[in-house]
Amino acid sequence: MEPASALSQRGHVPWQGFLLSVSLLTLWSPPTTAQLVLELMPSPNTTEGNDVLFLVHNLPENLIGYAWFKGQAVDSKRQIASYNLGIQSNSTGPAYSGRETIYPNGSLLFQNVTLEDTGYYSLQAIPVDLQGELVTGQLRVYPELPKPHVTTNNSDPVEHKDPVVFTCEPEIQNVTYLWLINSQSVQNSTRLELSKDNRTLTLLSVTRNDAGRYECEIRNPVSANRSDPVYLNVVYDSTQGSSGLSAGAIAGIVIGVLAAIALIAALVYFLYIRKTGGANDQRDLTDHKPSASNHSQGHSDISPNEIDEVAYSSLNFSVQESKKPTSAYPSSTTTETVYSEVKKK
Repeated sequence: MEPASALSQRGHVPWQGFLLSVSLLTLWSPPTTAQLVLELMPSPNTTEGNDVLFLVHNLPENLIGYAWFKGQAVDSKRQIASYNLGIQSNSTGPAYSGRETIYPNGSLLFQNVTLEDTGYYSLQAIPVDLQGELVTGQLRVYPELPKPHVTTNNSDPVEHKDPVVFTCEPEIQNVTYLWLINSQSVQNSTRLELSKDNRTLTLLSVTRNDAGRYECEIRNPVSANRSDPVYLNVVYDSTQGSSGLSAGAIAGIVIGVLAAIALIAALVYFLYIRKTGGANDQRDLTDHKPSASNHSQGHSDISPNEIDEVAYSSLNFSVQESKKPTSAYPSSTTTETVYSEVKKK
């Protein structure tokens, strides 16, 4: 069994000064009748490879020594070490592993703990009357967690067709598995299924909303570690019905709308041209009639009343000429007849 002076040479934590203070406080403390207490420092839960100190509080008076055992009872076959206050010496027992150090104040230092060190440890404080007092503490040692990684059966599934299974590796006992999608904890859903130990995540019906970053995290009471992300890309199958529209469908709709707008614009333009063209023809016809009348009158400036009188006179002239059986000037009759026909039009 190593003396307390060897602590600073082998321990991962400089316990010597701390233990010296504890020892002095114990030696100078007034007698107390409080119950004997064990405190595991820095914590009763630790990771393998760390050091743990079983610190004793409320030591009774008139002690002659201490004894440490592995388990919850006094058993000589499971004795780790003992300390004799009278001669200031210690001795080791059958359960001593070479990593334990007992101190004059009854505290026990456990160095470089392993998973096998998990369990109960008991201290017996031995007074002069040999009516020892027993106190027990529990140590839990957890493995140092590795960085997990995510595996999947399909990182490019087809929407509404392929299921996807994610697995968090490696498989470790006494840890908690958690899943994160796009840095958010997985929510309960009818499309998601978790295994009993949460190590496997299954997407039963993949949609494009499931695309993104998937991570798993493993935890124990003393540490946690998270995997690198795995990205899920959901492929859209155009042969499958979907409530959404693909890029091709959207492009087709846009082209169809533009074509419809162009057709409507062409139809409106045609109707406009047809309407304005007919009005122009009618206006031209109206303008032509007084022009012909003016031309027949030898381009003379006359009032509307005078035009009516001329037309009336010409009509009378034509009638009179038609009553004559003969004419000395046939060419004049022909000319007057043509003129009468034009006026009737």
